[in-house]
Amino acid sequence: MSIARDALAPFTAPGSAPPVEWRVADALVAYDEALAVMDARAAAIAAGRERELVWLIEHPPLYTAGTSAKKQDVIDARFPVFEAGRGGQLTYHGPGQRVAYVMLDLKRRGPDVRRFVATLEEWIIRTLLAFNVRGERREDRIGVWVRRPDKGQENGQAYEDKIAAIGIRVRHWVTLHGIALNIEPNLSHFSGIVPCGVSEQRYGVTSLVDLGIPVSMAEVDMVLRREFEGLFGTTVDQNSTENKSPGARSLSSSDIASR
Repeated sequence: MSIARDALAPFTAPGSAPPVEWRVADALVAYDEALAVMDARAAAIAAGRERELVWLIEHPPLYTAGTSAKKQDVIDARFPVFEAGRGGQLTYHGPGQRVAYVMLDLKRRGPDVRRFVATLEEWIIRTLLAFNVRGERREDRIGVWVRRPDKGQENGQAYEDKIAAIGIRVRHWVTLHGIALNIEPNLSHFSGIVPCGVSEQRYGVTSLVDLGIPVSMAEVDMVLRREFEGLFGTTVDQNSTENKSPGARSLSSSDIASR
């Protein structure tokens, strides 16, 4: 019998591990460019030439199809549809959504993909909690969900909305792709697809702003970094050798852009 993701202990950072590089893009990043960067960096990490990387970006409006995507789940291809190569089905990316591409070496951290996914979920859940939002796992649905009693019920079951998606790929035990957390995207753009193959009416999508949390991307980034470090270990800014944990200092505008 498999262990429920809620019961899996999250990763703990290797004690002597070098810090993970933390990079934040200051402009929209084209999807094909992001794939090329991820592929090259993952290969370099596997070969021991580069440190691990978390890359925070926003994409222009687009849809991505995972390895389990169904063509009929594209309802209205109003935006380009890209083959992602990750697990999962269809999802939307666009401005106002924080995408975090996570390139970590599981050979060193522990070759357990389910535990890695559970730790990504825990990262999102802890981040949301900082904004007084209760995110939850669902064993039959990957990602992080919030209950929406304000939307009512269907057949006695409460409505739930997805606030964050997870889709990964592992190559030579190095992870690619990662998470997408809805801060303030145009939620109507999700209607062009069946997001993650979940078509029941009581399951929708939401964002922090949709939930009444007027928060900036920079504020979310600061919390994401703090909570990442609590689970995966210290981080370091791009082109720096010194740890720049936001738990130790405030986030300045110069920290937000990639350099």
